Amino acid sequence: MQESAMIRLEGVTKVFYTDELETHALDGIHLDVQEGEFLSISGPSGCGKSTLLAILGLLDSPNEGKHRLNGQDVTALSPVMRAKIRNEQVGFIFQAFNLIGDLTVLQNVELPLSYRVSMSTEERRKAALAALERVGMSHRVNHHPSQLSGGQQQRVAVARALAGRPKILLADEPTGNLDSRNGEAVMNLLRELHREGSTICMVTHDPRYADFADRQVRLFDGRVVDENTLIDLSSRRAATA
Repeated sequence: MQESAMIRLEGVTKVFYTDELETHALDGIHLDVQEGEFLSISGPSGCGKSTLLAILGLLDSPNEGKHRLNGQDVTALSPVMRAKIRNEQVGFIFQAFNLIGDLTVLQNVELPLSYRVSMSTEERRKAALAALERVGMSHRVNHHPSQLSGGQQQRVAVARALAGRPKILLADEPTGNLDSRNGEAVMNLLRELHREGSTICMVTHDPRYADFADRQVRLFDGRVVDENTLIDLSSRRAATA
């Protein structure tokens, strides 16, 4: 594993306890994510994909192991510090969009920036407008989510993730609620962002979209069972063709 990794997980284990039942969601995960990398995480339902993404995004913490972000050990930080780092360094894109229906498109994108006390109201507005322009939704700033298609809502969700200029984008099944045409459009947008330097970790069950990534990690029963670069995948396909 390289010393320069933006994210490093060392022996990360996550166990959930319910009614005297132990569920081992993650079991000794070792994983590095480099700056500027596009990583996809796949595997069967219940294998730990979303739990892994939650730990990467500081939404949850492991029971065992170490989690480092840009060289800082973030494993056991207080909830307040975790929230601060999450707000400043991580952008989230969810399957269900998670837009607030009572807010306009612009207000939805501005909302996470309201927790940044160093940003003025005008700075937040400019950042939100720039992000909406980037995803092709600047013409819908005054609309509400119910007035948008699923694909448009996900573009707004991507803009919300981008507005704070995060160091890493975490996407949990970003095409899960979209038809194939809109899913392809969102994936092409993520690929453009990656080409411009964004670091992206994406959970997906769809092998078509996993192939957009530089590197693929597969989970099974909470463990990494296979890692391939796209070159390796291409070689394997060529050999079996």
